[in-house]
Amino acid sequence: MTLADRLSRCPRPYAPDEGAEALRHAPDLSGAVADLVSGAAGCSPFLKSLVEAEGAWLTGAVDAPEAALEAIHHELRETAPDRLGPDLRRAKRRVALLTGLADLGGAWSLDEVTGHLTDFADLACDLALRAALGAEARRGKLPGMNEADIATGAGMVVFAMGKMGARELNYSSDIDLICLFDETRFDRDDFHEARASLVRATRRMSAMLNDRTAEGYVFRTDLRLRPDPGVTPVCMAMAAAETYYESLGRTWERAAWIKARPCAGDAEAGARFIATLRPFVWRKHLDFAAIEDAHNMRLAIRAHKGLGGAFCLEGHNVKLGRGGIREIEFFTQTRQLIAGGRDPELRVRGTVEGLARLARKGWVPQEAAETLTGNYRFHRELEHRVQMLRDAQTHLLPNSAAEFDRLAAFMGRETEELRDEIARRVATVDDLIEGFFRQEAPGGDAADVPETAFDEEVIARWHGYPALRSERAQQIFARLRPEILARLARAANPEEALLAFDGFLRGLPAGVQVFALFEANPQLIDLLVDIVGTAPSLAQYLSRNAGVFDAVIAGDFFAPWPGRAALEAALAERLEAEPDYERALDLARRWHKEWHFRVGVHHLRGLVEAGDAGRQYADLAGAVIGALWPRVVAQFARRHGAPPGRGAAVIGMGSLGAGRLHARSDLDLIVIYDAGDAEGSDGKRPLSVRPYYARLTQALITALTAPMAEGRLYEVDMRLRPSGNQGPVATSWPSFRSYQADEAWTWEHLALTRARVIAGEAGLAEDIEAFRTALISDKAACDPVRQAVAGMRARVAGAKPPEGAWDVKLGPGRLLDLELVAQAGNLLAAQGARDAVSGLRGAVASGWLDAAGGAALEAAYGLCSALQMAARLFGDGPLDPERIGRAGAAFVLRETGEESVEMLAHRLERTCDEAARVIDAALGTGAEGRG
Repeated sequence: MTLADRLSRCPRPYAPDEGAEALRHAPDLSGAVADLVSGAAGCSPFLKSLVEAEGAWLTGAVDAPEAALEAIHHELRETAPDRLGPDLRRAKRRVALLTGLADLGGAWSLDEVTGHLTDFADLACDLALRAALGAEARRGKLPGMNEADIATGAGMVVFAMGKMGARELNYSSDIDLICLFDETRFDRDDFHEARASLVRATRRMSAMLNDRTAEGYVFRTDLRLRPDPGVTPVCMAMAAAETYYESLGRTWERAAWIKARPCAGDAEAGARFIATLRPFVWRKHLDFAAIEDAHNMRLAIRAHKGLGGAFCLEGHNVKLGRGGIREIEFFTQTRQLIAGGRDPELRVRGTVEGLARLARKGWVPQEAAETLTGNYRFHRELEHRVQMLRDAQTHLLPNSAAEFDRLAAFMGRETEELRDEIARRVATVDDLIEGFFRQEAPGGDAADVPETAFDEEVIARWHGYPALRSERAQQIFARLRPEILARLARAANPEEALLAFDGFLRGLPAGVQVFALFEANPQLIDLLVDIVGTAPSLAQYLSRNAGVFDAVIAGDFFAPWPGRAALEAALAERLEAEPDYERALDLARRWHKEWHFRVGVHHLRGLVEAGDAGRQYADLAGAVIGALWPRVVAQFARRHGAPPGRGAAVIGMGSLGAGRLHARSDLDLIVIYDAGDAEGSDGKRPLSVRPYYARLTQALITALTAPMAEGRLYEVDMRLRPSGNQGPVATSWPSFRSYQADEAWTWEHLALTRARVIAGEAGLAEDIEAFRTALISDKAACDPVRQAVAGMRARVAGAKPPEGAWDVKLGPGRLLDLELVAQAGNLLAAQGARDAVSGLRGAVASGWLDAAGGAALEAAYGLCSALQMAARLFGDGPLDPERIGRAGAAFVLRETGEESVEMLAHRLERTCDEAARVIDAALGTGAEGRG
């Protein structure tokens, strides 16, 4: 399609004579294209000079603009190195002329304009680098390299930064480059010679692009974005750059690398380096401290450039001034830095695309993103017009009325209309951005609470805590403290809440990120006060794992529970994206913490009941095992080969199998494998079947239990496997069937009533479940079951006495007692159900218990379960009403529906005593027969 076919606007010639003079150099142009050229040259002395120099070429180029650019690229690729400099300069004139006209005439969108400019910059850098490296190679100055290595940059890579990196290059922009080389491409003894040669090549490349001759220049080139440019060479080793960023890198450098991409040289080495920098750029936790860094950068730029004070349209800097381009970029990049570590979809280079994704993910209101996008595009087009006038790298609006008239004509607008629109757009962006960066002042309630209302000794010791050692942490906390104290004052018992918050603060190893998170999201202070005032042990957990607050901000924290399948799929997807095994295990731990915290908060705030929380904890454990097991198997198989035979299945026993865990549950697991006729594996280090599956099982246990940087996932107990601790950690499928059918004790059949396949080979899982169901049906004999329950009950009572009246796990008529009866009920009823309530009802259905007895046991189980779920939020031991404070007591009373702790204690004793009498009667024993 021709340029004329796509024109939608046209500048007015500010100086018609200049426009007419330019047209004389392109006499074959006519119609709308001639008007476009006349208007452009009549406003822009720079475009006039280009038309005069390239008018003959332009006449053919307007017939197919994209093809004309492609022809320029093709000719440059065929250019000899000794002619490259002049040919690049001529090509730059032509690209600038055609792009400028297509932009002014509305034939190309802003994205197309900046894209074509960036494509040419990429090509220019690549060709200039090849020419410079070729000269070094021909002189024998690149040890170990020859001409063939020039295609991959001889280990050197040029990174496009800033707008070039994002494919948003300005019309008259310098290009920001960072040049690095892969030192592993060279022998140790050749390092210094290679670096010197690559430094020379970098300078030669830069000079070819940057130096101005009679034919003009290609691009002004800036190499100062590299690490510590005052003392480092213009081309650095990647290892040295990585060390710098890991130890000294600043927030603005993190933001700079968001847009970075390899544009010349060794693209594969460039991609590896960007992957290496990923932890530096994209923090694993939400990074709200970046807000303050970006705010400080904005203020520093304004101070350095003298851009403070009242807004004035004349001389306004559309890039760096208030409400300008850089403000929108800061807004976007800051939000990307905050959340991009958690969400890879936010790791995009372009500003417009970044805003769109932030809005789609809920980090920026949709209306705000659309407002900023529209104003960003307007500011960029305005910037281009200012630069087109005289090919100046300027972002300043005109200072005189005459020049404003020229700019308005260039944009095909009336002067006053244009001035009003610019002022309006600047104000709109400034208001929105300032609202984002402005620090929140304490609310009225905060100002009304004197610190003397609290224990001054407690507050005085805060400054000695590790979280407040740095000056920056102290500054942020000083802004937060009035608001925190105000919210503590509103707690049910302010002094208790203060001491609980003191415990949280004391355990916090560092404060900047957490305090910045609170400052940006004040609602988290309420959540923290709620937690510390109700469950101090959970607050201590938070102080060691403050990153779990991320989950409250990022994602659907208060949405309905997604279920195990969705959780497992989400974790599996994240693990798949992490190639390193150790990092994947840490990722799983981080992910698990957030979801585990979510269940606890939902329970604490009454969003779910105890039973729902128990099922959610079990879903979470199942999801973790289900997602980790394939990764553990794959990692093990790399060394020892694929699992022999059908593979293995992981079985959840006990509470996990029954689908009810609490906040501190460990996991009862067994592993069953089916090797078939296989004798062993066939990997690099093959193993026979039994040691293969034993070591694979141990690898799973390690994956779950090993303490890593992010802690551990679960404690694992495998004593419920056949023969207990004396048997192998993994059991073969034939051995398991034989043992359960012919050798197992009745208590092992009771345990099997709660077995559930959690992960593993699907066919084997189906066989195990079919066998379990059939075995339960075969073993449903009343007398052996009753005797086994009585015996186990007596042994538990003798070995584990209760820890007081509030111990709901141990003791007559309490959880272990009730779960034993429930397992017996499932076995006697020959039913596949695993949960305790179904088992108690099965005991009634089988005729072992009457309806009244079953109802008494269900009531005891419901009360004890609720109390256990609550107690485990407070700590490891039984509930202690004297230590949980008023807020904790209120939570427990809400969970149990009682009006006072005394009434709850009486109800617990009465309910469990009645349950114990029912069990005694069912087993034919008295109180003396319990132990």
